[in-house]
Order: sequence, then structure tokens, then C-alpha cells
Amino acid sequence: MAGHSKWANIQHRKGRQDAARSKLFSKLAKEITVAAKMGDPDPEKNPRLRLAVKEAKSQSVPKDVIDRAIKKSLGGDAENYDEIRYEGYGPGGVAVIVEAMTDNKNRTASTVRSTFSKNGGNLGETGSVGFMFERKGEVTYKPEAGDADTVFEAAIEAGAEDCESSDEGHVITCADTDLNEVSTALEATLGESDSTKLIWQPTTTTELDLDGMQKLMKLIDALEDDDDIQRVTANFEASDEVLAQL
Repeated sequence: MAGHSKWANIQHRKGRQDAARSKLFSKLAKEITVAAKMGDPDPEKNPRLRLAVKEAKSQSVPKDVIDRAIKKSLGGDAENYDEIRYEGYGPGGVAVIVEAMTDNKNRTASTVRSTFSKNGGNLGETGSVGFMFERKGEVTYKPEAGDADTVFEAAIEAGAEDCESSDEGHVITCADTDLNEVSTALEATLGESDSTKLIWQPTTTTELDLDGMQKLMKLIDALEDDDDIQRVTANFEASDEVLAQL
């Protein structure tokens, strides 16, 4: 899906340029704490925790931060977070899914609704745009992992559904329930992945021009700036020329 892979590339570029690494580390640590609290604190016995730790490591989160996040789940003072998904439309009619972890649902709902309205969007009901996406597992590798044929063959043998290769690397997708098994099998043949996570993959996309993309990125940036928001996904599509101007 072109819109999805281009969105992934924009996220990658933004991530490299993002000076507020501590905010990203905090969100990744929160996911680790929640995953550990919901299951076993041993990543080898807790698939969700294993994936959370793996993703944190891929973003260069220090080991001591990861260890503290796991230990925090064992203490009685660990916060209780609710996982909530918000759905709505951004500028240009783009479908947007916002995933949050919050200890105050009213505060987060109010903030998300306000952010949508201030940035040319509208918050909808749960399910209002979710039908335009499929829940998938995604594993990415740098170009050095191998040529397109080698990585594609490894992906299919690991149980993945698809593999897209470009100059920027390889994007492997699988059923959401297979992510742990697929990523483990890929590690055995291709080594450590660049990223391993659950995503919302668009089944339809909305094309935007430069003005529309700038407005959409303003909305997404505002949402991601909130500590309660874990990730934001949109089903946009834009030409390479437009993306190059962002």
C-alpha cells in the first residue's frame, strides 16, 4: 500500500530529526510497563512485552530505561492505564486513527477532540474510519539485510503475507496475531530487525496536495505532542514531489 509505506518513510525522517527523544522514550517505556503489568515480566514468556522491548531497542532506548519500565510494573505504585482508540477525519477527508494510553480518559478525550477541531479535523465515533484499515504486524529491515528476493523468500518462509523492498529498506507485513512468531523466524535468518510492531494498514487512501499534507502533518504533530498519545496513523497518499517538499 503506497500510502502506508510513504507514511512510514515520513515517520522515519521525522524520527531522525526529532530532538525530543525523551518524549519518545517515555511513550515506549509506558508500553513496556503496561505490557509487563498485563502479563509475565519476562519478555521471553510475554509476547507483547517482547515486542515492546524489541521496538524500544530499535529506537535506541537505553537498557536501564527498559529495565526500570519493567520493574515499575511490579510495584504497587504503577499507574493504571486505559488503552483507547480514537477515530476521526483530518484535513482533506483523510481517515485518522489515534492510539492512546491514559490514566484519565476524560482529559485525553477532551484534548484529542480539541486538537482535531483546531487543526481542520473532526473526531468521530469508534468505528467511523476503522473499516478503512486492517490490523497488521510489521517488521522492517535496513537494505543491508539482503536483496529483495532474499528478504522476500525469508519473509514468506517465516509466515509473512507480503514484503515490499525499496532503496530505504524492506517492509514485511503479516497477520497481527502472527507478529511474534514471524519476527522470531525472521531473526533466525536475517538477524535483528530495524523495527517490529503492530500497525493499522490502510485499505483505501486519500491523495493530498502539498497544502493538504502540511495541514495533516500539523494535526499529527499536535496529536503526537501529547504524552497520552502513543501513535497516530492516517490513510493519506501523496506524490513523491509533494513528500520531498515537506
